[in-house]
Amino acid sequence: MHTDVAIIGGSFAGLSAALQLARARRTVTVLDTGEPRNRFAAASHGFLTRDGATPAAMIDEARRQLAAYPTARFVAARAQRVTGANDAFSIACDGGDELSARRIVLAHGVVDSLPDIPGLAAEWGKRVAHCPYCHGYEFNGGALGVLANGPLAAHHAMLVREWGPVTLFLNGVLEPTSEELEQLRARDVAIETRRVTAAVAGEDTLSIELEGGGTIGLAGLFTQPRSRLSSDIGEKLGCDLADSPFGPILAVDEMKQTTVPGVFAAGDAARPAPNVPFAVADGAMAGVAAHRSLVFA
Repeated sequence: MHTDVAIIGGSFAGLSAALQLARARRTVTVLDTGEPRNRFAAASHGFLTRDGATPAAMIDEARRQLAAYPTARFVAARAQRVTGANDAFSIACDGGDELSARRIVLAHGVVDSLPDIPGLAAEWGKRVAHCPYCHGYEFNGGALGVLANGPLAAHHAMLVREWGPVTLFLNGVLEPTSEELEQLRARDVAIETRRVTAAVAGEDTLSIELEGGGTIGLAGLFTQPRSRLSSDIGEKLGCDLADSPFGPILAVDEMKQTTVPGVFAAGDAARPAPNVPFAVADGAMAGVAAHRSLVFA
């Protein structure tokens, strides 16, 4: 099977890229396993016309619209390996299928790694979240927490303060500088130095249990998980990586071109800020750039 562009990953960035290519009447194939990063969230917020929709409903509708274009197709498979070069890539899928493509768009996203605290993972996407722009409004101005998981936690806490009173849990991870302490005080952010031992979900609150006893009740808790690329295809093709505050991502230019000719990347795999509107915009740019590279080769 041959296609002009193969898109590895069929969530928001990948589908957005595919739409641009299908509308240009190019053949485009989306390979996807149906595991979007935000599948744990009850609702997605901040995307015009779809505010509050479930991620699954948004992706289903995007797939329905894309399927109306005769040059677009879906393959429910995981890309295991990509070899070749610009204009002559070969993709091997699990199950043994192979696909050839002139261009590649990597939109496979990343995998999150949360702090190892009992109860935290079960509440991920519910009362535990990463982005206040995506989920802060729904906590209705209630008490919020920020669980330190890296050097940007103080900045995160000062930002989250916009959505309610905040406690920053240092959790043995962060030691704020004197300047950060002054800024936290100015933002009226409380600081908790005891380690967090568990997160216990109640009907209306999330109870944060602390080392040595004691709990703090919250409407919601924010933390910035570490992440890793969900596929090593880009690395094996020779794409350079870039450091982000949360983990490695694929290095791209303003047109979403990686350092390997003919390979583009979009969405969470190629940007440090995970957000549905950003992913859709990235995908659109990658799709247009991949198309233009076919025209102006």
